[in-house]
Amino acid sequence: MSNELQTAFNEIAQLRELPSEIVLDALQTALVSAFRKDTGASAAQAIEAEIDPATGQAKVFVEKEVVDEVYSNATEVDLERARIFDPAAELNDVVMVHVEHNTSTFGRIAAQTAKQVILQKIREAERSALYDEFINREGDLMIGTVQSTNSRKVTLSLGRAEADLPRSQQIPGERYRTHEKIRVYVVEVSKSSRGPQILVSRAHREMLHRLLEYEVPEIYNGQVEVKKIAREAGHRSKVAVAALQDGIDPVGACVGMRGIRIQNIVKELHNEKIDVIEWNPDAVQFITKALSPARVVGVFLDNDPAEGKTAVVLVPDDQLSLAIGREGQNARLAAKLTGWRIDIKSVLETVQTALDNLDAPPLAGWSAPHSDLVAESLRIMEKRRLELAVMPEEFKSLERFASLVEARMQEARDAAHEIYIDRRDKVRETLAPTLFELPLDVLDVSQEVLDALEPYENIGEVMLHHLVDESLVARKFADIEGEPTAQLQAALDSIMAADLDQLLAEAISIEEDDEESAVELAAEQPAQPEAQDEAAEADADEAEKADVVLDAFGQPIAPEEAAPPVEEVVVPDLVIAVPGPVPEAADQRREGREERSGEAPFVEEDGEKEFELELRKGKTQRRKDRQKRRQLVLDEASGEVIAKRRRKSSRGNWDEETWEDYDY
Repeated sequence: MSNELQTAFNEIAQLRELPSEIVLDALQTALVSAFRKDTGASAAQAIEAEIDPATGQAKVFVEKEVVDEVYSNATEVDLERARIFDPAAELNDVVMVHVEHNTSTFGRIAAQTAKQVILQKIREAERSALYDEFINREGDLMIGTVQSTNSRKVTLSLGRAEADLPRSQQIPGERYRTHEKIRVYVVEVSKSSRGPQILVSRAHREMLHRLLEYEVPEIYNGQVEVKKIAREAGHRSKVAVAALQDGIDPVGACVGMRGIRIQNIVKELHNEKIDVIEWNPDAVQFITKALSPARVVGVFLDNDPAEGKTAVVLVPDDQLSLAIGREGQNARLAAKLTGWRIDIKSVLETVQTALDNLDAPPLAGWSAPHSDLVAESLRIMEKRRLELAVMPEEFKSLERFASLVEARMQEARDAAHEIYIDRRDKVRETLAPTLFELPLDVLDVSQEVLDALEPYENIGEVMLHHLVDESLVARKFADIEGEPTAQLQAALDSIMAADLDQLLAEAISIEEDDEESAVELAAEQPAQPEAQDEAAEADADEAEKADVVLDAFGQPIAPEEAAPPVEEVVVPDLVIAVPGPVPEAADQRREGREERSGEAPFVEEDGEKEFELELRKGKTQRRKDRQKRRQLVLDEASGEVIAKRRRKSSRGNWDEETWEDYDY
């Protein structure tokens, strides 16, 4: 048996490509809404609808109270009829009663309401289905068609959904034409009121990883593993690979016969140069290969406990420019790939510097056991000064001398590091453990100084490094005007004069106040008003003008319009951005720290920079708010440091007159 409801059900399920269960739920919800509109039922009264998908027959059940005598059929039912639906029903119980109601008798407003409910449910189901489809493709490659381009982004069609390719994720120098098909990497899929928001990239390092999986069967099958990738999109990339099975050459497998495999990837990435090297657990060997195609004489590792890991690399003079690369690109990529800061030195520069300082530490007394090599090096350097020909064997002698010199320098550095570590451990024992729990924003210093001290994470680390070697901390203030070192010293003295336990409790209390204020702000926001259903009050004549199919209730379905913009209620953050640019020096210090750590991002994206800028502004404002609520002052009467903290008044506002004193 078929009717209008059955016809609409089948048509919607086929047209929208949705499971029948979702369409059935939408129709049942629409039937409930239409019944409420047609009968004027209260929103507090429970109403349920059931539709048989095979026959299209609909049943409506309404919540009614069991009474002796029925005064209102809409909300009451007698005991005899109630027991038809619930044999255990008693007086004053509430039961669900089936009501006879023909959908064809629904009025215009009820039918329009049902239509809007169906369309809304269908749109929500489509968005959810699209999100579920593309969330599983996150981290994978897809082929998209260019729909439009502008200065900010490229819009791609991925079939049933659209994706955004921001400018920061595009390969520099690459141009995109409308209707062109390109391969992209799906970075992120997020939900929104207009469906899934898909962010794709062609500059992401993982795109190169996925392309290698597609082109190299050994990587896809797990016989070869991609250990790490350092990429500067559109220019050059370095890939470290390792064989997980004996008898496989990982580099040869990636390059392919006559380079056919790697060339396919190069063409896909706009002729981006790709260096494939074999990963090695030995840092010296790995750094040597990472600097290819340059030839390396020697690598000397300096694991400085204060400055981080640095590798001093010796290269012949004719290989110096090749090792550094254009604008330092080769050395920069090698540092990202290996995780070591790389300091490249030429052999002749090292030899000349050593010969000029043979009598100075740490080379003093070292030249005696190597007198023959020193004399040979002096003779060769004299020949170069006179512009005489130097034989390859003589260059080998210079390389051997330079390697011995750097090995001696490394021994001296290691000895100095041991002394530094021993002194640092002894100083740490003298510091109170509470200092290592105090946040940096407790320091009464400028924001520039606070940004420079950010790597230390807490007051204890700042004080530890300041006491062990004040010059290490002072170097971080090189680009800050004024007297930042004196400012830091005064702030540390103020901390030491205070009661550390009370200061820590105060810092924790302020954090809790911030969280409470955030909750209060969220609670004070007005609830989002529900969208009014204007289509339900529209004139029926306008609906008849559209050439569309009939809906479940015999009403014409208008062409689906774009969903009205949903008003979003944004809860203001506690963190208010401070206007004004961040000092350039702070950015340079941050970049320097990232290069030293070897963990700098492979692609410096504009979005990441903007996020970091907003985060820094937020930290600045939070610190200013805390300083307004806490002051360290010297009580002239007692000669002790007093902490004054401002608290909220009974009205929930910050009262500048209300201060509480704590004796430190």
